[in-house]
Amino acid sequence: MGIPDFVSDWLTDNLGSRKKKKRKPNQTVEIKVKMDCDGCERRIKNAVSSVKGVKSVEVNRKQSKVTAVGYAEPSKVLKKVQSTGKKAELWPYVPYSVVAYPYVAQAYDKKAPPGYVKNAVQAFPVDEAPDQRLTMMFSDENPNACSIM
Repeated sequence: MGIPDFVSDWLTDNLGSRKKKKRKPNQTVEIKVKMDCDGCERRIKNAVSSVKGVKSVEVNRKQSKVTAVGYAEPSKVLKKVQSTGKKAELWPYVPYSVVAYPYVAQAYDKKAPPGYVKNAVQAFPVDEAPDQRLTMMFSDENPNACSIM
């Protein structure tokens, strides 16, 4: 009974019809949560660490930021944080050095942590703008500029 059962179980596990699940990619989920005290911080950390797939949790109360690393989906982690009664959203900020125009109205946020600005769509000048064409007519870089003079 010992050896035939072992071989049968091994063949069923390794060669059976059971499909292997694809593993979700390891990802970092950053969430903005307003925390006032150590109790809030502890409650949020316990809630996020109880989510299936979360490997580690880091809470930064000064920046109002919770970072969860693991195989969990961001929407599940966000819902779990919101279930604690705190207002939460996915981390809306990017480092200051990444943004081309950090002080545009949509990107600049007084509540952002130091060194961060809001992740907003940047408005770049359009090449076909009329004022752009007028300034290029008299530019030294334009080889046809002297034809106007």
